[in-house]
Amino acid sequence: IGLLGLWDSAMITVSLMGISVLLAVAIGIPLGVAASFNDRFEAAIRPVLDVMQVMPAFVYLMPALFLFGVGGTVSVFLTVVYAIPPAIRLTNLGIRQVPLEIVETSKSHGSTLFQTLFQVQLPMAKPSVMLGINQTMMMALAMVIITALVGAPGLGHDVWTALSRIDSGSGFEAGFAIVLLAIMVDRLSFALARQDIV
Repeated sequence: IGLLGLWDSAMITVSLMGISVLLAVAIGIPLGVAASFNDRFEAAIRPVLDVMQVMPAFVYLMPALFLFGVGGTVSVFLTVVYAIPPAIRLTNLGIRQVPLEIVETSKSHGSTLFQTLFQVQLPMAKPSVMLGINQTMMMALAMVIITALVGAPGLGHDVWTALSRIDSGSGFEAGFAIVLLAIMVDRLSFALARQDIV
């Protein structure tokens, strides 16, 4: 990426994506935990998540522009809204798949609700939660080019500029850099999922 002269754009993209993923995970995992404990809440947010996942990303542009204007803020908002459903769904699924016997054993030994959650359920649901974080990262990276339409800087802006100038060479280079970032993020998240450091 550095040899292509796209290092600065790539770092801007990584920073915007990092902030968006952190916000999406910080909001999504607690909502997923809440959904796993409350069937009514899960039933209430399920259609909302369905709409968020089915709705084309371009549809988010107009309300985001109206609320935040043009720039980096609107790109973070769009990315969080677009990328948050996998974190909620897979956290909910992972906690619900923890065997009931293990949860009952924990409670019978005097564990509180939070102790059971943080020391039993979340560690056992870690593969599913990490898969949700991985999918959130991938969806956030997929929004790079779309957010360029609302003035977000980075690799997406480079691709959009190349398209507007019909400069296929520059567009291919920026697109190739996005693909490299996606591969690195995917491999990194899977490596973290296999370790006990997360």
